[in-house]
Amino acid sequence: MPPFALALALGAAFVHASWNLLLARAADPEAAAAVALVVAEVVFAPVAVLTWDVHAGVWPFLVASGLLQLAYFALLATAYRRAPVSVVYPVARGVAPVLVLVVGVLVLGRTTSWGQALGVCLVGAGVMLVRGVRRADGGSVGFGLAIAVCIAVYTLVDKRGVEHAGPIAYLELGMILPTVAYAAAVSSMKGRAAVRAEVTWSAAAAVVGTFAAYALVLAALQRASAASVAAVRETGVLIAAALAAAVLNERVGPGRLLGAALVVAGIAALAAFAS
Repeated sequence: MPPFALALALGAAFVHASWNLLLARAADPEAAAAVALVVAEVVFAPVAVLTWDVHAGVWPFLVASGLLQLAYFALLATAYRRAPVSVVYPVARGVAPVLVLVVGVLVLGRTTSWGQALGVCLVGAGVMLVRGVRRADGGSVGFGLAIAVCIAVYTLVDKRGVEHAGPIAYLELGMILPTVAYAAAVSSMKGRAAVRAEVTWSAAAAVVGTFAAYALVLAALQRASAASVAAVRETGVLIAAALAAAVLNERVGPGRLLGAALVVAGIAALAAFAS
């Protein structure tokens, strides 16, 4: 993996974990997510115009990516209202690169190696520890797995899509559908007052993080394989577990921290051996 692509993916991991924490801290995560998406579209529009680079072949990928991002944000905000961040985040981010690798091998006909297989095993073991072997939290893990599927599929879609557009313009266009649809749905269900109540400094910070994190990912996808980028960016699972304990006062015991560390070790193996 090229050093610059690695730096981009690591930067995305840190920013992503931070804005997820801000979202989880919100009184109403769904309304906060709606605010972040709308403001981000407005704030980053001038940047997209100044860096405009879009070709005709991008549109099918933008539509597919937009639908997947809509499902992702809906699941994410709901999960953070109902389940611990220290469970949902590691499961979602840890399983996603494994799915990218599996789809690449089984569907796209790519080859794998013993190092990648080791990475898959480590991620699986880490997810089990994060979940808890004796006291299973099926709902939290279910949310994490559903989010992981969305991440894996939109990563593969965007790997192809970003070949036809610059990262910022691609992100700005791809997020129009999920932003409008999600904000409209939240406003309809909760009312405009609930949405306005989440216009805070935390939401403003999440705005920057939401777009900045994935813009870094798209830039990395232009320079490295989808499997390696998906793996490296998930180092945020350890950051999220630590922040959940320190900031959200969630109970993150040694087992859960060890699980997060195994997930990080597994994705490091996936990154090291990804083509």
